Amino acid sequence: MGYSLVVAPIAIIFFFFPNVNLAIGVQQLIAGVSAQVLLAVPMFILAADIMCSGHTTKRLLDLIETFVGHIRGGMAITTAATCTLFGAISGSTQATVVAVGKPMRQRLAKLGYSDGESTSLIINSAIIALLIPPSISMIMYSVVTGSSVGDLFIAGVGPGILMLIVFSIYCFFYAKWAKIPTQRKATGKERVAALKKAILPLFFPVIIFAGIYSGKFSPTEAAAVAVLYALILEMIVYRTVGLKDLHRIALSTAVVTSAVFVLVSSGQLFSWVISYAQIPQLLTDAVLGTDPSALRIMVTVTIFFFIGCMFVDSLVVIIILSPIFYPLAVQAGIDPIHLGILITLQAAIGSVSPPFGCNIFTACAIFNKPYATVVKGLPAYMAMLILITIIVIAFPQLSLFML
Repeated sequence: MGYSLVVAPIAIIFFFFPNVNLAIGVQQLIAGVSAQVLLAVPMFILAADIMCSGHTTKRLLDLIETFVGHIRGGMAITTAATCTLFGAISGSTQATVVAVGKPMRQRLAKLGYSDGESTSLIINSAIIALLIPPSISMIMYSVVTGSSVGDLFIAGVGPGILMLIVFSIYCFFYAKWAKIPTQRKATGKERVAALKKAILPLFFPVIIFAGIYSGKFSPTEAAAVAVLYALILEMIVYRTVGLKDLHRIALSTAVVTSAVFVLVSSGQLFSWVISYAQIPQLLTDAVLGTDPSALRIMVTVTIFFFIGCMFVDSLVVIIILSPIFYPLAVQAGIDPIHLGILITLQAAIGSVSPPFGCNIFTACAIFNKPYATVVKGLPAYMAMLILITIIVIAFPQLSLFML
């Protein structure tokens, strides 16, 4: 994908704009990864990798299970809630699928959930990570449009919690329909014990959210604090990660960060070329007309990003399409932060949308299951995600009420 995103714009310059100096292409590649806020990306990935190697995820799972595991669909609700909490630490859907999916799939299978339903629940619950701060997709949107990353992080909380609530309601009724057995209700002593074990991991989202919301530190500084806290927790307090493990963890982070930055860099070049060729103006005039309404723009943005993220990595789609629709949306009176949340939501949906949703292939790899099994339970979740999109469009204050 990185090669195609570089070769295509260079070919356009060579054949259609021969007077343009190709050195500009190199400048754009460098400019794509020069924004200071991008420093947060490798640090959030590193924090997630450290926690995946430790006991953070298990402690969060055990805590939530003691409180909701006894109700109908409690284990499925535990999965969704843990994905939400872990997403508030990692900001990555794939990391959430791996960290939460591996232990939860076994627990769900023991209660009678099919492979299709359990994997669909896991990969869809993991996308809440893109809406709950921190979010790599929000950082990309901020880089492209200049919007405040802190405001985007805060605005994502409402839609993220809405998604958790909708998924939890579905899990309750599905368990009732499928006659999934309930579990024993945990005692007060067991809940207190689980809370004591999970109290330190619970400080991850508190530190990130409270620090940004209070203005004590920026999102980039929050990422650095998250890495430091993860190291202290897993190396000193829990002693689950040793010095020898750090090399492996750092290498994993470097590989993922390199892949992300290659896409971001090449996407910037692609975006610059289509802007230079005035393709956005031609496209928007043809699709939106001369004076589109705010609602029409929002619906068009939803459709374009939804389809784009089905076939291309969501980060690339954000980099290429956001500059096209952002000026029109602002001109029509749409709040840039609300637009960013809508775009992030479509990026999240794209990660679970066939044929090329990244979460689907992640689940195929870690669960060793065929593609058809992983996507079997998707229709119900896609219907819920469409409903959530409609609610986000219709009620902007769901995203903006804390700003």
